[in-house]
Amino acid sequence: MSISVIVHIRNAEPMLAEIEELPQSSDTLIKLSNPRQRDGKDLIFLEHNVVNVIWPLAEISFIEILPGETAEEVISFIRE
Repeated sequence: MSISVIVHIRNAEPMLAEIEELPQSSDTLIKLSNPRQRDGKDLIFLEHNVVNVIWPLAEISFIEILPGETAEEVISFIRE
């Protein structure tokens, strides 16, 4: 099951992609599948037919994890 993420790369616009698993603290690289702009358009610095990219984690500021189909609804306040 792939995880949809927004990857924030230093000095570049964030990109939307899928990953198979979250990176571990010992990882130095991350494999991104189907990298694209947040609006779905092709990235200008990649060829149009690229499907997978391996990116060094040292170049990534942070990663946002998007909710998937199995995301649970969180109830923040309950009255008794």
